[in-house]
Amino acid sequence: MDPADKSPTIIVHDESDSLEELSDYLDVLSSSARLRILKFLEKKPRDARAISKEIETSYENTKKHLDKLLSIGVIKKEAGLGAPTSKGIHPVWEYSLVPGGLEVIIRNLGLFSNTRVQVVGSEISKRLDEVKGTLSREVLGNVPAAIVLGGPDDGKVFLLKHDTISIGRNDPEHPGSFRPEADIVLSDGYTAVTRVSRPHGKFVREKETWYIEDDGSTGGTQLNNHKLEKNIRTPLHDGDLIELAKGISGVKFLMILPGST
Repeated sequence: MDPADKSPTIIVHDESDSLEELSDYLDVLSSSARLRILKFLEKKPRDARAISKEIETSYENTKKHLDKLLSIGVIKKEAGLGAPTSKGIHPVWEYSLVPGGLEVIIRNLGLFSNTRVQVVGSEISKRLDEVKGTLSREVLGNVPAAIVLGGPDDGKVFLLKHDTISIGRNDPEHPGSFRPEADIVLSDGYTAVTRVSRPHGKFVREKETWYIEDDGSTGGTQLNNHKLEKNIRTPLHDGDLIELAKGISGVKFLMILPGST
């Protein structure tokens, strides 16, 4: 481990209740079939038979997968109407994503990864990385992301799809100063974060590397508890924690960068 790295490390013993819960959580998410179900349910609710056809497995196996996903609260089921048949329309159970459910999963896995859980006598850390990688492939399509931690946007996931992405709050005096399809615009509750017309900072991709740059903000920017120099690009890695301005009026981002270590 780099001695200059100040990010937290948590030691968890095998008998820990939190470890057992994490292990159960990873068991549910370790199946590619279940992650494909989540992806399939992104657009609209589906019944079990439609889901079974999509993931190409039996109805019985599909029901088992759905029960597992229900157990961690990422999906829900409600009565709906099935497709019309010669005998009429019949009610069915339809499954759908809980609003923000995928974001919660990504946030949870990212937080455990960021704290680099080191488990005495267990391979839980390795399993965590494997599940996170599968989730990134199956659900995010390996697109890098920044997850908001805390405040009014807590759990919100911003996908990084452009080479330069400005970060800040909306500026009512300059409504055309940001690109809605690209830039990260935060709620006004983060009052210490500079407005996007003169952005607090930006993410920049050069070749295969992502960077964070503070654009001369008043509140400053921290990367893993190290204050960054203004207007200097600093490389990012998977699991990095970024803080724009300190305190409850600032914002924290957890970085999900597939393929980066």
